[in-house]
Amino acid sequence: MSPALAGVLQLLALIAALALAYRPLGDYMAAVYSSGKHLRVEKWIYRVIGADPDTEMRWPAYLRGVLAFSAIGVLFLYLLQRVQGSMPGSLGFASIDPDQAFNTAASFVSNTNWQSYYGEQAMGHVVQTGGLAVQNFLSAAVGIAVAVALVRGFARSRTGELGNFWADLVRGTVRILIPIAVIGAVVLVACGAIQNFAGIHGVGTLTGGTQQVNGGAVASQEVVKLVGTNGGGYFNANSAHPFENPTGFSNLFQIFLILLIPFALTRTFGKMVGNVRQGYAILATMATIWLAFVGLMMWTEFHHGGPALQAAGGAMEGKETRFGVGASSIFAVSTTLTSTGAVDSFHSSFTGFGGGITLLGMMLGEIAPGGVGSGLYGMLIMAVIAVFIAGLMVGRTPEYLGKKLGTREIKLAACYILVTPALVLCFTALSMALTTPQESIYNTAANAVGHSGAHGFSEVLYAYTSGANNNGSAFAGLSADTPWYNTTIGLAMLLGRFIPMVFVLALAGSLAEQKPVPETAGTLRTEKPLFAGLLVGTIVIITGLTYFPALALGPLAEGLAS
Repeated sequence: MSPALAGVLQLLALIAALALAYRPLGDYMAAVYSSGKHLRVEKWIYRVIGADPDTEMRWPAYLRGVLAFSAIGVLFLYLLQRVQGSMPGSLGFASIDPDQAFNTAASFVSNTNWQSYYGEQAMGHVVQTGGLAVQNFLSAAVGIAVAVALVRGFARSRTGELGNFWADLVRGTVRILIPIAVIGAVVLVACGAIQNFAGIHGVGTLTGGTQQVNGGAVASQEVVKLVGTNGGGYFNANSAHPFENPTGFSNLFQIFLILLIPFALTRTFGKMVGNVRQGYAILATMATIWLAFVGLMMWTEFHHGGPALQAAGGAMEGKETRFGVGASSIFAVSTTLTSTGAVDSFHSSFTGFGGGITLLGMMLGEIAPGGVGSGLYGMLIMAVIAVFIAGLMVGRTPEYLGKKLGTREIKLAACYILVTPALVLCFTALSMALTTPQESIYNTAANAVGHSGAHGFSEVLYAYTSGANNNGSAFAGLSADTPWYNTTIGLAMLLGRFIPMVFVLALAGSLAEQKPVPETAGTLRTEKPLFAGLLVGTIVIITGLTYFPALALGPLAEGLAS
């Protein structure tokens, strides 16, 4: 079997698995967030945190809950890292430096999981399981909660109430993320992923030498890192490490976990607004972009541009032989079109155009299908923009799901789509203009493999695109563990996560206060394929106009020169 055919067959198997899970999971999540009942364990949690889960919140109160909870998470994780050296279970590792502790705390609380450290050489069991793994659950639950609040804004009328943040947070964690993590961990352990609390010990290598390795609760953390679209690996090699991702089957299963909730949330959206066809339209838009990117990536990486590529059957540099080009391409696209950031291959070693595809995937705004929660609310914001553009074309006041989109709603949507590009381009420009940040590009190791010029610029652009879009993957050629990059990428992650949430929740509150608008013959049918096509075009055009000059300086220039 040719490598290309193997890649196509894996893609078809993945699509079939996602299709089977789509309806039951989507309906289940809709029931979770629509239910008025509380499980016994949830009631215990509410008592501990002092929250009343039956109290409805308007958008300012909901936002205060999101920000306060996340701020406490950043502070707790920062302090946990700073005192690691004096805690048991640290495996002898020292406490983390202040700038890196801030970067890591911001990273995991913002659902980014950018890592400027070697996981197995810096973090002990307590920080890994009690800090990082916990935030993998909680940050994902926060994202789903905000998405559900926006959906309620479309579904409700004549009220500004969006539900209760604490109830949404607890339900998402207890009823959705934890059950999937338990089942998924069993599957990964069966595939060969490790799950223990072993210390550092020496193992023999094939060459007769020894290598120091450490164990950990890897399988359990691996599942939530993927299903929560977090991405931070227990080991520095992330999902390319055999302890995290042992076989070709486990690799396909990990891609399935990445895409599972983001795609299924479109069904949840349709059920909660009372029109599943609206969910199918959003799903079609996401799936079209995802499949197009997978096809482009496979074509780029299988393109035989020289004898080495012909002999290897594709661009195998930086890819695991147990996965191959096809599976690595699917993984790379899935992890950058969501806010996951996990990697099973070295993105910096992809072809010039292949690296550009991973960059463009993040620049779309992590919406195809995007992160858990963030993908859905990002796509709904783009739907609002698309409806507005359609209204301009026909001279009609734009409406979406029975809600008029006036000046306030369009301003909020516009602010949402401007925040992330502003962060990415401003921080990239500063890093390329200042001398100290440039030293992370032109270091000795980088120059040895030619990481200057267009590729060096791509590394910096990729870092801030990954951070501000809460993705977390990296080109891995940039020496990012410096005070400048730890601080600025940390700020980009926090601002890129929480400022857009302000606009999302404000929009949700504005929509919930409106009276429903009756459908007429002139109403744009947003459940039709025509609207899905308009939405795809809107996303591509907005991204192209925003990022094309930067892409031309980096991956496009490198691809045309190779």
